[in-house]
Amino acid sequence: MKFQIEDVTVYFPYDHIYPEQYSYMIELKRALDAKGHCLLEMPTGTGKTIALLSLITSYTLSKPSNPVKLLYCTRTVHEMEKTLAELKLLHKYQLENIGPSARMLALGLSSRKNLCINPDVVSAENRDSVDAGCRKLTASWVRALAIENPNIPTCSFFETYEKAGSDAVLPPGVYTLQDLRMFGKEKGWCPYFLARHMIQFANVVVYSYQYLLDPKVAGFISKEMQRESVVVFDEAHNIDNVCIEALSVSVRKQTLEGATRNLNKMSQEIERFKATDAGRLRAEYNRLVDGLAQRGNLPLGDTWLANPALPDDILKEAVPGNIRRAEHFLSVLRRLVQYLKGRLDTDNVEKEGPLTFVNAVNSHVGIDQKMLKFCYDRLHSLMLTLEITDTDEFLHIQTICDFATLVGTYTRGFSIIIEPYDERMPHIPDPVLQLSCHDASLAIKPVFERFQSVVITSGTLSPIDLYPRLLNFNPVVSRSFTMSLTRDCICPMVLTRGSDQLPVSTKFDLRSDPGVERNYGRLLLEMVSVVPDGIVCFFVSYSYMDAIVNSWNETGILKEIMQRKLVFIETQDVVETTLALDNYRKACDCGRGAVFFSVARGKVAEGIDFDRHYGRLVIMFGIPFQYTLSRILLARLEYLRETFQIKEGDFLTFDALRQAAQCVGRVIRSKADYGMMIFADKRYTRHDKRSKLPGWILSHLRDAHLNLSTDMAVHIAREFLRKMAQPYDKTGGSGKKTLLSQQDLEKMNATEGIMF
Repeated sequence: MKFQIEDVTVYFPYDHIYPEQYSYMIELKRALDAKGHCLLEMPTGTGKTIALLSLITSYTLSKPSNPVKLLYCTRTVHEMEKTLAELKLLHKYQLENIGPSARMLALGLSSRKNLCINPDVVSAENRDSVDAGCRKLTASWVRALAIENPNIPTCSFFETYEKAGSDAVLPPGVYTLQDLRMFGKEKGWCPYFLARHMIQFANVVVYSYQYLLDPKVAGFISKEMQRESVVVFDEAHNIDNVCIEALSVSVRKQTLEGATRNLNKMSQEIERFKATDAGRLRAEYNRLVDGLAQRGNLPLGDTWLANPALPDDILKEAVPGNIRRAEHFLSVLRRLVQYLKGRLDTDNVEKEGPLTFVNAVNSHVGIDQKMLKFCYDRLHSLMLTLEITDTDEFLHIQTICDFATLVGTYTRGFSIIIEPYDERMPHIPDPVLQLSCHDASLAIKPVFERFQSVVITSGTLSPIDLYPRLLNFNPVVSRSFTMSLTRDCICPMVLTRGSDQLPVSTKFDLRSDPGVERNYGRLLLEMVSVVPDGIVCFFVSYSYMDAIVNSWNETGILKEIMQRKLVFIETQDVVETTLALDNYRKACDCGRGAVFFSVARGKVAEGIDFDRHYGRLVIMFGIPFQYTLSRILLARLEYLRETFQIKEGDFLTFDALRQAAQCVGRVIRSKADYGMMIFADKRYTRHDKRSKLPGWILSHLRDAHLNLSTDMAVHIAREFLRKMAQPYDKTGGSGKKTLLSQQDLEKMNATEGIMF
């Protein structure tokens, strides 16, 4: 269908549209017109992705004089593929309606591990090894040697791609990662470098958050993007944590030992070069006198992670004299590593700010702030000069230089925390020095400044007014949408006590109470006998899940549950969890029914959908607060209180409830779906906790369902399931429509026209 929103003709690939999708598009268009940023919360399963893609591509088509580029950021590769599949459908519809002028180029960009088609390289087990394997075959000096000696291996796909030169282009179309690999095999070109080259010409680029938020990657991937771009962060409820991780570094004993090995190897290489090719080291020295910005454009195969923190103006400065000579720079790094080793050798927890730390480094080993600031780039320059290809072996020294540069650049918003052991296992010495960032706005600030519109959207952004404070920006539009439903297909309940009237909670003092464990077990046992197909349970942590499942096993509750349904458990091993999920789905498909035990903040809670019969009920056992004694968390809370006036309790509750909402939101993935949500903890009855849940869940939470015991919850579940089994009208015939056709929209526009 196609319809007008003010001066834009929107092309939408389905015959009907939800009212909330229509309102979402109107708000999104307001933000694009104002060239500002926006925050939009839209319930899960209401077609957020297609609404975004339709509006932004249609907006570009209606304004051909200044087209807008769309940078769509997803969290996982699976979400990236889903987004590109939606876009394919939309593009086909636009071509049918408009013809060739609707042509566009859209592609996904991921790491070499997901795009490489060279079987020798891609077989490596992790991402860093694949990157290094690629570099061993494509670095400029390897290729130069291979011209003289044909026995030196190179990558045939990269060579063919380089030979094609300016002819190596992607024809217009929408390419998923699978399509890029197929196209690469067909042409014999390397899909990774082709995609990297084409993103500057594409109309739509779908990639992961890191490509914009992690300054090390954003520096060389996203610097070509023009200002007239719309950036969308999808599923962005955890965006503040992603920003913080991008600028945090942790250093352990193993890192320092690895760094020492790296330094020994590099000094051997320097000696070798001095004997065979001293000119290279001299040329590097001269280049550093002119400043790092004079490195010019590196050949494609040599690009490396950009600097984690430096703005362009610093890159034009000359590198400090005392780290220009390669051997001098190595001796500086040796002294730094030695100093860090000494700091790790402590029995007490220590915490200090970057300024104190930099002064201590200066007074003990004579390395000043400016030298620290340039460490990362100086290392990069040296690794190119020494022609090092196995970069995965040099990760340790890169970590140390990354740490040095961040400490030397930022004076506030960070803490250095040294812990001799993990609080939860005090008898195992495992010293770690962490540079932890507390200010999420540092990583995202360049994105807000560079691009004209940034859209932050998710199913759980409540309370929506906290995000602008955490990320330090002013949205022009900030809205939370509710779900329009023909029937009440969501049934949230708050369970505060068991059938024996004992309160249930995962509060620390009640957590291991046998009465609470027994009541949680009885709740699940009762539900297993009433609810068909799949049930998903979320626990607050792995350790709590282990303890409670053990206790159920000893008391025989687990055995009774397994007579009704099969039980599958998420573990910290990705392969095991994937296998458990597959078997869980099989059990639901064949009618045996299953229960899946999972953990809030785990992999499953973040990205796996339990739609239709895979999730008829989700039970959230407790409130998933972070481990509140963690030093890093305490330092961050203190910073938020002092800088943004956000109280500790408010932030912890907000963080726990967005995780809980994320967990229970997994069961509803479309409007034809139905499911129940049980919040099993007496603390959910308190208004300050409950009010932080998203509006679309709260609007279905009746007062009568706020203080339930197990037997009452079972009764409500029976009634609800009976009601859901009745036939119903999908378009919402009685009164309010929940599916709008093109005629409905035209009528709405006409009446609005009369009103104004």
